[in-house]
Amino acid sequence: MSEWLASGVSNMAATLQGSSILAIAAQVRALAASGKQICNLTIGDFDPKHYPLPERLLEGTYSALKAGHSNYPPANGILELRQAVQRFCTQRLGWTPPLDHVLIAGGARPVLYGCYRAIVNPGEKVVYGTPSWNNNHYAHLVGAVPVEIPVTAQDNFFPRLDQIEPHIADAAMIVINSPLNPSGTCIDTATLHGLCERIVAENHRRAAEGRRPLFLCYDQIYWTLTFGEVAHADPVGVMPEMADYTIYVDGISKCFAATGLRVGWTIAPKPVCDAINRVLGHVGAWAPKAEQVATAQLLNDDEAVDEYLAFIRGAAEARLQLIHTRITDLAAKGYPLTALVPQGAIYLSAEFALRGWCDGSLVLASSGDVRSWLLEAAGLAVVPFDAFGAQHATDWYRLSVGACGMAELQAAFDRLEAALARLQRPK
Repeated sequence: MSEWLASGVSNMAATLQGSSILAIAAQVRALAASGKQICNLTIGDFDPKHYPLPERLLEGTYSALKAGHSNYPPANGILELRQAVQRFCTQRLGWTPPLDHVLIAGGARPVLYGCYRAIVNPGEKVVYGTPSWNNNHYAHLVGAVPVEIPVTAQDNFFPRLDQIEPHIADAAMIVINSPLNPSGTCIDTATLHGLCERIVAENHRRAAEGRRPLFLCYDQIYWTLTFGEVAHADPVGVMPEMADYTIYVDGISKCFAATGLRVGWTIAPKPVCDAINRVLGHVGAWAPKAEQVATAQLLNDDEAVDEYLAFIRGAAEARLQLIHTRITDLAAKGYPLTALVPQGAIYLSAEFALRGWCDGSLVLASSGDVRSWLLEAAGLAVVPFDAFGAQHATDWYRLSVGACGMAELQAAFDRLEAALARLQRPK
């Protein structure tokens, strides 16, 4: 009976893949429940023990609920928050979007989905690099043709313009996420400027031909989390004309460790903003009203914002630097490990080139074997880049520091070093 019922779902739903990361998380939870000591570097979330909410946001949400802000908000977001996002953009990015270009939603995911749904017709091309987060699934949801560009550490895990160029003439949308989930790397200003110049030129050509424009979906949900000399680059910041062609994805989930409060937004050309609003209105993907009130209060409090961003940036960078140092030390001892210098977000790109190595009779033949061995032998839970569509980056893994402390990380890498010492090299 269940097989017969399953045959009744749509082709899209029947072929939609579940999250590989969630499957890995289930294995991690099972091991932790059995009593095994696990350092969980798999989740792109924050443990409130290590990253508590900003007090201004927490108290503001309580107060807003007590004041009766528990009903439906306006579909495009409360005016106070849209104004606060506009001001935040002016203060922090240096340019001011029109207010009717700002739309509030229930987190960044609805904005991404709404962007795909508003821009891309079935059969049209969407261009993005791999590894990347969820673009393959969103393309599937709307019937897009995914154009996946395999990117590597040599290019900082971003596609080059010459790789995108062959697809520009007939693409509906290009998607860039910076800082990038999963790599934690940031696109540099020159690379972004070159892409923006090409998009503007293409759209001048399309306008003359009466064709729909090419849009850039720019996911900058981690943009306030950059480290050292790395600076965030954004399309309108590098080329003001891109305001007509850029759809920003942003929110409080990452910069304020507020993943569960579900407040996100887009800044987009008004026709696109209106279209996304219509799409999301039919699925009720609004941010809760009390959280909107509290977010507006927080964004307008420059001192509270600066204080919290300094805290979260410092906490994340310290953890990422610790991992980078430990992996670099292990590499110096002859193990085939590499880590990129932390640039942004809460992620580190690490290469564990352990395929072919042996732990007794166990041969690590695949990235899945290496991941399982790291988990079982060292209690180190990581996500392979192939979970983000990068089948070519076989030895690369995402390490996320949102749910761990410094002592926990040190202990995990002590266990890893001991486990590596038991391995036999390939003959």
